[in-house]
Amino acid sequence: MPPSFAFRTTKYSPADRDERGHCNGAEDTVSDHGPVEASYLEAIAAFAQESGIDRLEIREPEVTGFVNFGLETPVDGHGLAELFPHGLTGYYDGAVVSVPVAPELVRAMLRDRGAWCRLEQQRTFTVHVGWDQYVYVGSDQPCEAAVVRTRELGLFAEPITSSPYDADLEEPEVTQAADEEFWERVRAELAAPRMLLVEETYLRNATRWHRLTENNLDSVRAALGPRALLTVWPDLTPDVDAVLAALPEDESVDFVWEAANGTIRHVTVDETHHHQLTTLAAGARAACTLPLAVEERHPLFHVALPDSDVVLRARW
Repeated sequence: MPPSFAFRTTKYSPADRDERGHCNGAEDTVSDHGPVEASYLEAIAAFAQESGIDRLEIREPEVTGFVNFGLETPVDGHGLAELFPHGLTGYYDGAVVSVPVAPELVRAMLRDRGAWCRLEQQRTFTVHVGWDQYVYVGSDQPCEAAVVRTRELGLFAEPITSSPYDADLEEPEVTQAADEEFWERVRAELAAPRMLLVEETYLRNATRWHRLTENNLDSVRAALGPRALLTVWPDLTPDVDAVLAALPEDESVDFVWEAANGTIRHVTVDETHHHQLTTLAAGARAACTLPLAVEERHPLFHVALPDSDVVLRARW
């Protein structure tokens, strides 16, 4: 269940809303990178303090993908490079951050440069950012002082039934855990003998690719990211020219190939850039294309990594 109390925290005055709830005021829908943004962060800190929160868990983290819907220009590191250096190490589903770090994550989301996540604590407190500078806060406390403080900061904390982005409103895409039974099935597939292609989604819109064999299965498994989504495909095709010749003329695709140095590379391309793949895949050992449309993707396995206690907590 979501927290008992929920608030829509914004810079938009309720007096400027029409009968449908749409705001017709003069406020901009992007962050000012200045005092208003700072007020948002101070308001969130007030809600966290009144709720007795000092740490929050990152849930469902994502970064900019093939298509960017953000209102601001994406930046290197998705706006998180200073918080999570070394390739966003530490930014993953289930990671715990302190309250001083949590508002900085909210700042990155307010700036809409490519990163998004929910911040939660055991269903007793939650904060996440929606479109147009809407911030949703949930708590098991009424947070009356935080509501007053938010108003003093020039913002509005309006009580609502629940956030439209509440996780309980979304159906899970994957419910099967990558447990020991799953890995035994994978091992049996590899014993055929054959190879398999594994798509490891360690953040939403961020993937690593692995070409599995009997020999490297254990080492690949040990290096997978926490709570990663694993999609297992048939192996790459050694006839790269045939793969390139069979590219659909009017569709975007995922193109995956094994480079001459043995690394597995991946790119998403639309039909106007198919010709570039010949150059990208020069010297490739093997390749394949995968459709982007969900209804056309038919992997062998689609599972998520459980936690060390074998409980599946990832919400893919």
